[in-house]
Amino acid sequence: MFTPKYPTPDTAPVPAPVVPQTPVPAPVVPAAPAPAPVAQAAPVPARPTVQLTPGSALALAAGGGAVVLVVGAVLVSMLLAVAITGLSVAVVAVVLKSLLKDLNKQR
Repeated sequence: MFTPKYPTPDTAPVPAPVVPQTPVPAPVVPAAPAPAPVAQAAPVPARPTVQLTPGSALALAAGGGAVVLVVGAVLVSMLLAVAITGLSVAVVAVVLKSLLKDLNKQR
C-alpha cells in the first residue's frame, strides 16, 4: 500500500536533442527626437502614510503592553519549571547517595 509505483523504463519519454540557435541581429531603427518635458505636480508617495489618532495610539500601547505581559509570564513559567526540575534532581541525588551509603555500611 505504501510502496512507490514507478513507471516501467520503456514508457519514459525520450528527451529531445538541444539545437543551438544562432542570434539574429536586431534591425537598426533611426532615433526619434525626444518629446518635450511636461511639468508635473508633486510626486505621489509610493505607499500611503499611516496617521495615528489618540484612540488608535492608546489601543496600540495597550496591545503592546499585553504582549509584553504574556511573553513575560511564559518566560517566568519556563524558568520556574527549570528550577523545580533542577531541585527535584538534586533531592533524588541526595536520597540515592544516602541509600547507597546505607547499603555499603550493611555489608
